[in-house]
Amino acid sequence: MPDTNNEQALPVLTKSAFREDFRWGVSTAAYQIEGAHEAEGKGLSIWDVFSSRKGKIKQRHHGNQACDFFNRYPDDLQLMQSMAIPNFRFSLSWSRLLPQGTGLVNRHGVAYYDRLIDHCLELGITPWPTLYHWDLPQALEQKGGWTNRDIVGWFEEYAALAVKLYGDRVKNWMVLNEPMVFTGAGYFLGVHAPGRRGFGPFIPAVHHATLCQAAGGRVIKDFRPEAEVGTTFSCSHIEPLHQRERDIRAARRVDALLNRLFLEPALGLGYPLDELRFMRRLEKYMLPGDEERMAFDFDFIGVQNYTREVVKYAFWTPFLQANLVPARKRGVPYTLMNWEVYPESIYHILHQFNRYKGIRKLIVTENGAAFPDELKDGQVHDPERLCYLKRYLQQVQRAKQEGVKVQGYFVWSFVDNFEWAEGYDPRFGLVHVDFETQQRTIKSSGHWYRDFLQG
Repeated sequence: MPDTNNEQALPVLTKSAFREDFRWGVSTAAYQIEGAHEAEGKGLSIWDVFSSRKGKIKQRHHGNQACDFFNRYPDDLQLMQSMAIPNFRFSLSWSRLLPQGTGLVNRHGVAYYDRLIDHCLELGITPWPTLYHWDLPQALEQKGGWTNRDIVGWFEEYAALAVKLYGDRVKNWMVLNEPMVFTGAGYFLGVHAPGRRGFGPFIPAVHHATLCQAAGGRVIKDFRPEAEVGTTFSCSHIEPLHQRERDIRAARRVDALLNRLFLEPALGLGYPLDELRFMRRLEKYMLPGDEERMAFDFDFIGVQNYTREVVKYAFWTPFLQANLVPARKRGVPYTLMNWEVYPESIYHILHQFNRYKGIRKLIVTENGAAFPDELKDGQVHDPERLCYLKRYLQQVQRAKQEGVKVQGYFVWSFVDNFEWAEGYDPRFGLVHVDFETQQRTIKSSGHWYRDFLQG
């Protein structure tokens, strides 16, 4: 494989190169930071249940307390303001608002997000809630969860409640977080909640998530036509291991699965089944009118990029006939998550998405890295993360200067948090969290981001 990580001589990274209207922020998710998993009437989510099962999460970690953001949000938002961060992406916990997923509303949950949103606005921080960041109410999973087509109606009820409650103050919404991940890891591989495996649950989960993606957008616009509505996708730049036909075709299949499967239906292009013939069983779940129901004209698309994936043909891999070649086997730098550090990935992905005529604008809604962090003498020096952020941002700047319609960048994550099946070991935060004492310490990367935003 040729070495394509030859970063060009890039211009100096400056905030002014992004224009005044560029959105800068940080991202988080409810289950990863809130804790208070049964407080004040909250119902169980699939992650509450999954993380309680032996062998599912490294070191038997769970999100029962996490960062205790539920109780500590005033101090955390004050810290965010001190770091000059103007936009805050967080998610609403479906089961905190609707403990059974539908029906009875939990007034305590409603009041919590009222307080959170109001406090953001008091501090001059713009709230960007995501409706669904993987924590489906367990009561709905018991009815089939994402495999049950009724979830479209359940999700519409939840979205309508959220926008009616908070739409007077919230101007920017995201519908789903990374549907390829929560369907693939949760309903095919079984490594994420709810831990189901195989094509049986995966195929209907894909279709119903696609329908909910568009339905959620329509619900928000029905109540608040002026709102800016987006949805987010995990996406990686894909390259073949060798420039030979078998690897090239394998890379196209992986690209279709990871980068196109949920995006293209939203744009009215349908599923990319020409590349993914094994996904044709989706047609079994298609009802008349679904092609139109899958499409929605989003105001922005959230790009969540961390790395690239290098692909080789693999005859023995069922259906996809492709394997990812790990970074460590290729002798390239990688993070604690074993993801290659490849800044040009975000440049290529932004260009790839920018080529779609149906995309109005792009916002990088997640980008960041986990490295071993050590709290020493009250400080956390994280030069690898700082370098990572600078180099990736340079590539965002490069894409923007070439005419790509990217209009925002959010770091993942504001604080160290519960990193799903990996537990608390991988730390992505700009702010270090001691999970025993809940002490917060701004890392060197956080100080740099503050200085950059003030520059």
